[in-house]
Amino acid sequence: MKESKLFPEYVYKFMYAALNEAEIASEQNEIPIGAVVVKDNKIIGRGHNQTELLKDNTAHAEMIAITAAGNHLNSKILEGCDLYVTVEPCVMCVGAILLTKIKNLYFGAFEPKFGACGSVYNIIDKNKYNHRVKVFSNILESESQNLLKEYFIKKRTTKKK
Repeated sequence: MKESKLFPEYVYKFMYAALNEAEIASEQNEIPIGAVVVKDNKIIGRGHNQTELLKDNTAHAEMIAITAAGNHLNSKILEGCDLYVTVEPCVMCVGAILLTKIKNLYFGAFEPKFGACGSVYNIIDKNKYNHRVKVFSNILESESQNLLKEYFIKKRTTKKK
């Protein structure tokens, strides 16, 4: 049996906001991943995958949310900010998380093909950087996984027609 860990209510509130972003991505025929950046209990950046729309492989939910937060703060450093994302970040996104000095990373589902926070790699936990990010996983995991499953089932059935 999987051990369940309860988080404070605000963690679920912000992860739910990230799930809403993922749903927007799905409605736009994008892989349903969403992210929000939070500072002082307020969302200052939102993002969802837009790689198809923008024809840009770097247009991941995390990158868009981080850019929005940086614009909001007028800073490339997001000190005191937390990132909530529905799926484990990839290598590129982890690099951005480290460079912007995100304080805490909360994510839903692990990503077994590209994940860089424990699945394929564990870049954040290498202790080779001057900045440490606390990582919390499996928050609303099944909701995040279900969005992905539904998206790929729909994608496969659409291709067969």
